[in-house]
Amino acid sequence: MILSLCKLVIGFLLLVKGADFFVDGASSVAKKLRIPAFVIGLTIVAFGTSAPELAVSITAALKGSNDIAIGNVVGSNIFNTLVVLGASAAITPIAVEKGMIKKDYPLSIFAAVLLGILAMDTVFFKADVMSLGRTDGIILLIAFVGFMVMTVKAGMEGRTEEEENAEVMPALKAIILIAIGLAGIVWGGDLSVEGAKEIARFFGLSEAIIGLTIVALGTSLPELVTSIIAAKKGESDIAVGNVIGSNIFNVFLILGVSSTILPMNVSSTYLYDIGMLIGVMVLSYLPIAKTKKVTRTMGISMVLVYVVYTVYLIMR
Repeated sequence: MILSLCKLVIGFLLLVKGADFFVDGASSVAKKLRIPAFVIGLTIVAFGTSAPELAVSITAALKGSNDIAIGNVVGSNIFNTLVVLGASAAITPIAVEKGMIKKDYPLSIFAAVLLGILAMDTVFFKADVMSLGRTDGIILLIAFVGFMVMTVKAGMEGRTEEEENAEVMPALKAIILIAIGLAGIVWGGDLSVEGAKEIARFFGLSEAIIGLTIVALGTSLPELVTSIIAAKKGESDIAVGNVIGSNIFNVFLILGVSSTILPMNVSSTYLYDIGMLIGVMVLSYLPIAKTKKVTRTMGISMVLVYVVYTVYLIMR
């Protein structure tokens, strides 16, 4: 137990410092290449902070732990939407870029809906069991490629002329910071998850609960720390883009790769959680689309909703 707690603490410290380096480097790259910060948040930062989810879900799928693989993604996306975005806004109100409201946020909702449709084989495809098969995985990966093409195209079109004397760190330093930050995020995420899983099993929790809560929270710590630090530094585009991009990466890329490698059965209880994911994303999108920001009050409310959801999971 003491060793597990140490892993959690060390992992969190690595996440904090790694996220700090990563945001600084990514922001500098965005300014250097004259690429909008929201594109960096949707791609580089989102991919970096989703690395722990990718490693955990693929490993879990290969070991036959379907509940952890799927619960990790669904739980992480719920955590990202309610806690990562909510906590960031609770600390500093966040402005949301117009392009995210029109395209990227709706796409993240579509990803959740598509996951629900593909998983419900017994309803839509008259199968005997619910599963994510190789065909489903390929569909998700095709959607991921489409997302990346759309994002890169938007980034190229949104390039702006920066002043010659704009203060940006040297390219080499920015790349080194991104690399060190990514290493810290991945290593810290792994240590945190490993420690959390050991503690959870010590108390006799099921894999479903571990996947939806402990593992989801552990692998989402990079998103949480990165978005909070980005928000505090005034990089709201990176803070929001990180959440939305991570949610899209988690469904399209992580579950796409996992189910393509090895088809996974889906527990019927996950339908409630996928429904919860779709619900919180839609309900949070409506006020954001109207006001073009996430207020402090809204952020606190989102975090409280997650607390209630966690209590529901434990009771269930």
